[in-house]
Amino acid sequence: MSKLTVAAYVSLDGVMEEPSWTGPYFDEDLGKLQQDLLFASDALLLGRVTYEGFAAAWPSMTDEAGFADRMNGLPKHVASTTLEGPLDWNASLIEGSVAEEVSRLKEQPGQNLLIYGSADLVNTLMQHGLVDEYRLMVFPIVLGSGKRLFADRTETEALELVDSKTTGSGVVVLTYEPRTQ
Repeated sequence: MSKLTVAAYVSLDGVMEEPSWTGPYFDEDLGKLQQDLLFASDALLLGRVTYEGFAAAWPSMTDEAGFADRMNGLPKHVASTTLEGPLDWNASLIEGSVAEEVSRLKEQPGQNLLIYGSADLVNTLMQHGLVDEYRLMVFPIVLGSGKRLFADRTETEALELVDSKTTGSGVVVLTYEPRTQ
């Protein structure tokens, strides 16, 4: 069974929307962490908004480290109720129940899945107990408003901190797994 990891940039007050505010804090440490995370993944799982933003930007990007090639080459599974297939950028549309399809993807060998952003998708998968790891990159900034990663929830989700790192620019990378009761 594969692992599903959520990777999200969040401000101190939990905002993750339109992360252009992360630029001043992106350093070599964070770049290495992102490189390791992407190269440990076999496919991306994206919500519509993240997919559309990434598909507009990534195909034209290049870099010496191979990050862009990896990002562009990985298969992408897109959750959307408004998009229609076929999709560009090596992507396929999830048909039917997102939870059922993600469960099926997790059962396939060698299918470690990585979710970037995609708060609505994360919250849906969280409700179904499908997220194995949360990699939260907490930036030292308070934004005051914007979409938050974890929507108002009626259920409590207990997590266990399994790792933490601080980058040279002050970004704290917190890795959590669901706590088994």
